[in-house]
Amino acid sequence: MTTTSDTRPDLDFCAELGQQLRVDSVVMSDRAGSGHPTSSMSAADLIAVLMARHLHWDLQTPDDPHNDHVIFSKGHASPLYYAMLHAAGVIDEQELRTYRQLDSRLEGHPTPRMPPTDVATGSLGQGLPIGVGIALSGKDLEQLPYRVWVLCGDSEMAEGSIWEAFDYAGWRGLDNLTAIIDVNRLGQTRETMLGHDLQAYADRATAFGWHPIVVDGHDVRAIDEAYDEAANVSGKPTVIIARTLKGKGVKAVEDQPGKHGKPLDDAASAVQELGGLRDLQVDVQRPDTSQEPHRFSSTHADRPSYEVGTDGSTREAYGAALAWLGATREDLVALDGEVSNSTHADQFAKAQPERYFEMFIAEQQMAAAAVGLGTCGWTAFASTFGAFWARAYDFVRMAAVSRADLRLCGSHAGVAIGADGPSQMALEDMASLRAIQGSAVLHPSDANQVTCLMEDIADRSGISYLRVLRGKTTVRTAPDERVHVGGSRTVRQSDDDNVTLISCGVTVDEAVKAADLLAAQGITARVIDCYSVKPIDEDAVRRAAADTKAIITVEDHRAEGGLGDAVLEALAESEARPVVRKLAVGIMPTSGTPEELMHAAGIDAEAVTAAARSLCEA
Repeated sequence: MTTTSDTRPDLDFCAELGQQLRVDSVVMSDRAGSGHPTSSMSAADLIAVLMARHLHWDLQTPDDPHNDHVIFSKGHASPLYYAMLHAAGVIDEQELRTYRQLDSRLEGHPTPRMPPTDVATGSLGQGLPIGVGIALSGKDLEQLPYRVWVLCGDSEMAEGSIWEAFDYAGWRGLDNLTAIIDVNRLGQTRETMLGHDLQAYADRATAFGWHPIVVDGHDVRAIDEAYDEAANVSGKPTVIIARTLKGKGVKAVEDQPGKHGKPLDDAASAVQELGGLRDLQVDVQRPDTSQEPHRFSSTHADRPSYEVGTDGSTREAYGAALAWLGATREDLVALDGEVSNSTHADQFAKAQPERYFEMFIAEQQMAAAAVGLGTCGWTAFASTFGAFWARAYDFVRMAAVSRADLRLCGSHAGVAIGADGPSQMALEDMASLRAIQGSAVLHPSDANQVTCLMEDIADRSGISYLRVLRGKTTVRTAPDERVHVGGSRTVRQSDDDNVTLISCGVTVDEAVKAADLLAAQGITARVIDCYSVKPIDEDAVRRAAADTKAIITVEDHRAEGGLGDAVLEALAESEARPVVRKLAVGIMPTSGTPEELMHAAGIDAEAVTAAARSLCEA
């Protein structure tokens, strides 16, 4: 509940503070020669009242779990955000002058380099879904009374991810979440779809189970009352739909099209029109810290292990390892996109239901919620079919900008899934996830490798992607063998190897079969299981390049950006660089059996054998 102490600044102060935020936004963008001052000016009163009278932050300890969270989903309004932090004493005047400069914490769109920023924003439609994840942590996990405030632009209300967030938050009854829509009606190139039709926004919010409040976004008293009302709503999230004017307060730009994303032509006159420079400081209310965050207890559980020589499913191993980690680690949470009986995340759901989040078929919201939960200190694993992570790719990309720790599992990789057909086949996932800065892309070939790699990435910083299979593979890795990010496993080798077969996932079985066939023909093949595609084991690859006449990479993935390209990159500056032939899925697959499809794609043992023989005989 919002504090109503008489010690809070009065509304006249809030009105003046709003003008100061506008002035600082204008000046900041003018100095930088770029920025979004008009988008900041429209929301200045909304932020002034929030920070002066309703926000609870201990800015001396920005990581205090009791603090409220503020997310600028409209990240282009960064001048307003930094002006807000300046008024709170977090940023001094000297740093304010560095806006948008190289090495400045005040980037063009906010990132966590500038505390207390939770996440990077700027790719529209992401702040509110991330706010849902933070609200889930506060309400269901930490059980703390902090609030999550998300400033949204009206243009981003066209993003589907916004409505995934509305849908999920309404269903979960996240009454600690308040969205603030800055309805200034003007987008970058034209008027938004709804313009100033506030009732249309309210009707949509109501349909999704939210409590809407329509206000004049420049009436500080109405804004103040709306925030009080939001804090007292129970059982549903609140959205404040505020009618505002873009460029408010400066006649040359107020409510004028064509003024988006550029400094004002005459900043000095604009500052004068806004009443001149001010130096108001806000002593933001500190949160109530009397309630300790709820914590879960860990228990003993046996580490999953599988007997060498048996057949096992890597997706089933994912579920077993997830349940094991959940029992032994009280900080672990799991999310799934309504395919948990396929990914086997349902094993965790049954064992730790209070830490499992069913996200339904909303992959963008799932990725965002995992990022939000991570900002609150939870170790989050999220799973769905590998092909469907493509829908959330921008969220993964922005998670890297946020310096987030995110663990993704993609099941049903490649043509080896069989008859479901190409819509379900992850064939581009390794390429896309390898392109993420600092990511790890892992494709274990057996169940014991899964357990080791999941234990490894649970403590790894950055984005980690685990690719698992629908079918079963032979367990070749001993339970106590060291398997880790950046490693590989040499399945077989000799001093007389003619060719190296580098594989991962299901194609390890095919490479081993091919090596047996080649041996019968007098050709000795080294087989390397590159379960870590990124970072790849460069030493193992380079040794193979030096020791053998040719390298064949074989993967159940497109030729572009997968294992083959990772091997070539490892050899790019190597003195010893034999012929490298990439076997990958170059066809558009159809339905069929796994065996038929792998044969048609040219990645089965027969294809590997033929390729090796042709290279060795050349």
